[in-house]
Amino acid sequence: MSRARQHFMPRVTPLGTAVFAALVALAACTAAAADAIGEVDTVFKFIGPDHKIVVEAYDDPLVAGVACYVSRAKTGGIKGGLGLAEDKAEASIACRQVGPISFSKALPAQEEIFNERLSIMFKKLRVVRMVDKKRNALVYLTYSDRVIEGSPQNSVTAVAVDRATPIPLK
Repeated sequence: MSRARQHFMPRVTPLGTAVFAALVALAACTAAAADAIGEVDTVFKFIGPDHKIVVEAYDDPLVAGVACYVSRAKTGGIKGGLGLAEDKAEASIACRQVGPISFSKALPAQEEIFNERLSIMFKKLRVVRMVDKKRNALVYLTYSDRVIEGSPQNSVTAVAVDRATPIPLK
């Protein structure tokens, strides 16, 4: 290869490789099985996307027949368009039976089943499933957290399971 051609070839450093691998892993994690249901604009932004409220659906990975609908704020503008904005910690959740309920395996009493990045580094929206054995119900809680300080803002919903289908616990 000629010297002129070598000059234009990028050098890959171990740090560059690690950063690229981390970005690929981050993209895979944030691409959890969310289905976009819809969105509404809340603030017009002249440059970049508008601020919005988005509604997404998540199927419970261990409970067939249950879907959770999460609505949350999504920051627009230049930072939002580039994925650098920090979305607000406010979210709402409603989980419903959308088909016959069945369990692929025994459930832990409490388990995080979804999370989604709300800022470039430190903030996540989380959904936790809890089992209410006494009432044969599945309780879903959504909240956000940060590395240093989380938010007490949360939302909770429950799905009653027919008594003929006991919830298997680990």
